[in-house]
Amino acid sequence: MEGGTVTVRVAPPLRFLLPVRHRQGVAVVSVDGTSSVVHAVEALGVPRTEVGELRVNGQPAQLWTRLHDGDLVDVPVRPRPEHIDNPTFVLDVHLGALARRMRLLGIDVAYRNDASDDELVAQAADEQRVLLTQDRGLLRRRAVVLGAYVCGDRPDDQLADVVDRFAPSIRPWTRCPACNGELVRVAKHDVEHLLPPGTRRSYTHFSRCRTCARLYWRGAHTKRLEAIVAAATGARKSPV
Repeated sequence: MEGGTVTVRVAPPLRFLLPVRHRQGVAVVSVDGTSSVVHAVEALGVPRTEVGELRVNGQPAQLWTRLHDGDLVDVPVRPRPEHIDNPTFVLDVHLGALARRMRLLGIDVAYRNDASDDELVAQAADEQRVLLTQDRGLLRRRAVVLGAYVCGDRPDDQLADVVDRFAPSIRPWTRCPACNGELVRVAKHDVEHLLPPGTRRSYTHFSRCRTCARLYWRGAHTKRLEAIVAAATGARKSPV
């Protein structure tokens, strides 16, 4: 069996994924006769979902191109925005706050706080959703066709990263943040028997989720939510 080493050069935007000792962007990786480009790249901690057009010895290469001793692999970052028609998403259990923010923007987001990794991968494949996670091991599964590593520790930063990467269609205030259902306007007289007295006196416009029947109105939290929408879209605040 052929053995040896290859040199892997990683683009600066991806270097935060590398082990500390390789953060300068160049690493030497051991290979054998069965090693492919994707094996070498993911061995360094960079999921295949994050890379652009790979090159081996200056020539375009596929993920499963076989490597040989002395090869030079260049790993670019995936270009942005990533072109997927009408992208929909499924988020792992650690991204609940991001899920709510994405739904606030009207983005189709599947999320369960008790979903297993196997269930997430299966749902992403069955429904052709982009799997969003900060679990690199999850993105390395071969069954993951559409996926992305979400950058940022704060939900607002994560939202900005997803919007920048996928440029999804944004329709604020049209989805239920709790269940992802469609929100529709309802007349106040149809729901006022369900409202607390203070809300009944103070507000006029209401929406209801077609799926879970939750009611929504622009309450005391509106300014905070509108700030999230404005930051993500660059638009002016929506009228109440």
